[in-house]
Amino acid sequence: MFLKHSDQTIKRSKLDYILLAALILLAATGFMIVVSAVSGLSFGHEITRKLVVVLPLAALAFLFGWLFNYQIYNEQWKALFVFVLVFLGAVLLLGVATRNMSGWFKLGMFSVQPVEICRIAMILISAAFFTRTQRNINDFKTLFLYAMLIAPIYVLVMLQPDFSSLVITTPALLILMYAAGVNAFYFVLLFAFGLAAGVPPIVWTYIVLHPEVTETSKVLYIIGQMAHSWPYILGFCAILFAAAWLVWQGLRQFRIHVPAVFVFIVAGVVAAGFLFGMVANKHIKNYQRKRIEAFLAPKADPKGAGYNVLQAQIAMGAGGVMGRGFFSGTQSRLGFVPEKHTDFILAVLGEELGLVGTLGVLALYIVLLWRTVAIAAMASDRYGFLVCCGVFGVFFTYMIVNFGMLIGLVPVAGVPLPFISYGGSNLVASMWAFGIVESVYSRRLSVA
Repeated sequence: MFLKHSDQTIKRSKLDYILLAALILLAATGFMIVVSAVSGLSFGHEITRKLVVVLPLAALAFLFGWLFNYQIYNEQWKALFVFVLVFLGAVLLLGVATRNMSGWFKLGMFSVQPVEICRIAMILISAAFFTRTQRNINDFKTLFLYAMLIAPIYVLVMLQPDFSSLVITTPALLILMYAAGVNAFYFVLLFAFGLAAGVPPIVWTYIVLHPEVTETSKVLYIIGQMAHSWPYILGFCAILFAAAWLVWQGLRQFRIHVPAVFVFIVAGVVAAGFLFGMVANKHIKNYQRKRIEAFLAPKADPKGAGYNVLQAQIAMGAGGVMGRGFFSGTQSRLGFVPEKHTDFILAVLGEELGLVGTLGVLALYIVLLWRTVAIAAMASDRYGFLVCCGVFGVFFTYMIVNFGMLIGLVPVAGVPLPFISYGGSNLVASMWAFGIVESVYSRRLSVA
């Protein structure tokens, strides 16, 4: 994958112009859509003024990422780690609270959200860690050390609390780990843990919405009881380990040699995930419960939990194929679509530019991801390869969450769509990230 230097690399282009063109088109579209979304609002002029200032800053962030040799992050990853801890710690002490989260610094007319910058920094730190542990990457000690490395960052983010940021960060880190060569067995364990952890809050919320199901389904009744009853939980764990033993015995009978410890580790992870989900179900906040309700049954409470998603879908449908044009979206301009310049910007995009415009933005995102993967393959070293894979993970997750949320396949997560949604910190961090990708490209060794 990584080739040696040769004379023919000297005169190559220093920029991937396809990637740059996609970035410019996305940023321009985002500027127009946000201005259209906030026109007529009391704070519309203020947001437009901020955007005019933030766009040049984002361009500078891109130039910084591109012109600055990305390999310096590999050399100075410990200093970068300390910076992240200090930055996230400072916002807890000195930040201002917005939407019940203390995750912003107030600097004059601007608000800076450290977690957006720190997400990209975590990619750079993780890539440096896995570059150094390539030979023993699948040792339990290595993965345990990595968990201990990122745990303080996760704790500081959760203390804000900003769980939606972790929705983007965690899948991106998992993609980076996969690219680094972590054994698939560990991903099976993580998947089993996440699946088991999601059962109690989802099933319990479904039972709350449809209490009659417990009378017709014994399985849902038992799972509902396990969501808040310790005797049922202990019984579940006992049955789970007994089932694991039976599975192991069955595998032996078919001469499939799987160490018993692997089977029981999976059972233990599932049990731990379910216990975690039970605790989370008891402490879940009301707005988070509403998001689960809106995902499971948006039409059950069209004026409450499901209002945001339903109105966004109505706006999308109103746009038709070609859309109503900029500044002509009645659903969004009349205030039916909430958070229209941030979380539900795609609803405004769909109403004003229609299916064609929405697919166009999706296509530009796919171009970004395609070029990022291509540049990863051209990288001159393992570190550059892993950085590109991490950046791919971040923006792939952004794309899946935002587009999936709008059509009801993903719960409302409260995350922006980079370059399209309003958000200065997110735009600057995103431009910096792709500037780093361009830095990997400009220092590549393989033929483009």
